[in-house]
Amino acid sequence: MSAPIRSADPRAPLTVRDHDRRRGGRRYVYPVLSRRARGVSVGINLNPDATCNWRCIYCQVPGLSRGAGPPIDLAALEHELGELLDEMGTPEWWERHVPDAARRFPSDVAFSGDGEPTTSPQFPAAVDVTLAALRARSLERDVKLLLITNGSLVHQPRVQEGLRRLTQGRAEVWFKLDGASDDTLRRLNDAHTTLAHQRANLALAARLAPTWVQTMVLDFHGPSLDAAGRDAYCKLLRGLLDEGVPLRGVLLYGLARPSQQPEAPHLRPLPAAWLEEFAAEIRAATGLAVSIHS
Repeated sequence: MSAPIRSADPRAPLTVRDHDRRRGGRRYVYPVLSRRARGVSVGINLNPDATCNWRCIYCQVPGLSRGAGPPIDLAALEHELGELLDEMGTPEWWERHVPDAARRFPSDVAFSGDGEPTTSPQFPAAVDVTLAALRARSLERDVKLLLITNGSLVHQPRVQEGLRRLTQGRAEVWFKLDGASDDTLRRLNDAHTTLAHQRANLALAARLAPTWVQTMVLDFHGPSLDAAGRDAYCKLLRGLLDEGVPLRGVLLYGLARPSQQPEAPHLRPLPAAWLEEFAAEIRAATGLAVSIHS
């Protein structure tokens, strides 16, 4: 889950290392310069109180606490999103905030923020508000709607309804899977779940909406996935595909921004060659597209 690094000056240009949720003074909506979008992405933060049901050791949210998302002021969300989209419709906004090479209208609006967005009781309603804002500006065909999620709640009918509403526009789900064992989920994600649960939810998500697997790899007293862990990961994805689960591909991430968790002093990025080697293993085992973001 991406998270904020507080910028010294909110008027400063966006950078991939600055994902300050409060840029522009808004509570729910923020712009970032995104590695994955290779340009500007609009984020929607349904966890402005920094609550999450997981605690990933690489999470960059300061003051993270366990819990579900708070009630959302949907009218404020609608106003903030519309205001930012309208600002982004002017050349002045781009000249002030975005480096020349990234000056193109955002390719996505992403439910991400300071915690797991599907813990919000109003997640389906927030999807409706977002779609309405895009439609009002004739952007629904040009701007993709993303849900960046740990997938732990996809089994809940409320979350499934949110996914169905998401697919009324151009939609993708990015489902976190940092390994293929219960031990990895505990060690990297501090998650009170099981691999079997996550596997079932990944299959369900992929059948409800176009779904990519999003995987963070890093050095935590050695690579977060050893040879056996990489093999188990590839076999899990291969097994899902063999069952007819329509996975779109894998987004393989390296560590780019500093963690705000106690494990931070022990975390390092892995070499680019390691990521390339793992990506090649995934492609060979599954035939899936793999995109590397280091």
